Amino acid sequence: MSSTLSADRIRRTVAVLAVVALLFPLATGVTTAQSVQGASGAIIVDEGETVNGIEGVAGTIIVRGTVDGDLSGAAGSIHVTESGRVAGNIQAAAGTLGIDGTVGGSVEAGAGSFELTDSGRIGGSLDVGGGSINIDGAVGGDVRAGADSIVIGPNADVGGEFRYDAGTFTQSPDATVAGGVVEDPGLRGDTGITFGPAAVPAWVGSAYGVVVNLALGAVLLLVFPRFSRDVADRAGSDALVSGVVGAAVLIGTPILLVLVAITLIGIPLALVGAVAYAVALWIGSVYGRYALGSWLLDRLDRSNRWVALLLGVLAVAAIGFVPWIGGLVDLIVLLLGLGAFGVGLFDRYRGRRSQRVPDRGAVGAD
Repeated sequence: MSSTLSADRIRRTVAVLAVVALLFPLATGVTTAQSVQGASGAIIVDEGETVNGIEGVAGTIIVRGTVDGDLSGAAGSIHVTESGRVAGNIQAAAGTLGIDGTVGGSVEAGAGSFELTDSGRIGGSLDVGGGSINIDGAVGGDVRAGADSIVIGPNADVGGEFRYDAGTFTQSPDATVAGGVVEDPGLRGDTGITFGPAAVPAWVGSAYGVVVNLALGAVLLLVFPRFSRDVADRAGSDALVSGVVGAAVLIGTPILLVLVAITLIGIPLALVGAVAYAVALWIGSVYGRYALGSWLLDRLDRSNRWVALLLGVLAVAAIGFVPWIGGLVDLIVLLLGLGAFGVGLFDRYRGRRSQRVPDRGAVGAD
């Protein structure tokens, strides 16, 4: 009996150490007033935060705050939100790359899907190759784009020439292109990000995201099999509550961290909280994918946690290549997983606390 308990304790200790080793690089993912370098599951610059630059590989890179220098890296998805600002250049390979905010310099990228929304602005030139390209914002310089599908929206304002090669090309009559639009056959093989002499394929970022998400998911299923199953069941059976809780955590946590950081004493706590927030976002997104895979298997009257994890991760990665829909699905999956994860942690804490109350009463009775 004791040997069995000892073996189980050793197994769990090794698994927990694996979790720590897997999550530790996330400490480089959220930081203030310094450069972000290295590999991690998520690199996040929150609103109100400022970093000197970003250079690394991650499952997700999100800029809600300010990057004073350049952003250079590979990721499953890269998003400069409406409040985000990159003062320098962006050089990236990603499954999806979205710019809703401001980029002061130029953008050179290879992406499965690229989108510059009507609120986005690129001060310099844009050189992008990918599966689909949607441009509905402002570009100060020239645009060189090669993709299967290219769309120039009604709010597009290009200060230079728009040179393209595409299987399908659509231009709104309301778009403004100062230098004219020129079709250049063969351009698809000469656009996008390059590191040295070789171009990085657009699928590299997505492949990396799939690998790291599967790795984290496997560790979670091994260490916390019952808890993981409960999270997936909750996300599927009570999606509304999970989504609302996930949205509250996603939006409310950064606000809370800013309030904590107002005081000098609270700054260290805010930094630790920011790291924990990044970890929770990654775990929540992986649990969301696992829940999606479980839901799909349930529709087929099948049940296998490993197949569910693989199915969910691959499904979200594949949908990520679809313009507009990919980003929406990614957000929904994150909210469901994050909310179900948060509710699960709260239920476990409440259950342990309620168990301690009778124990205290029994001691008092004796």
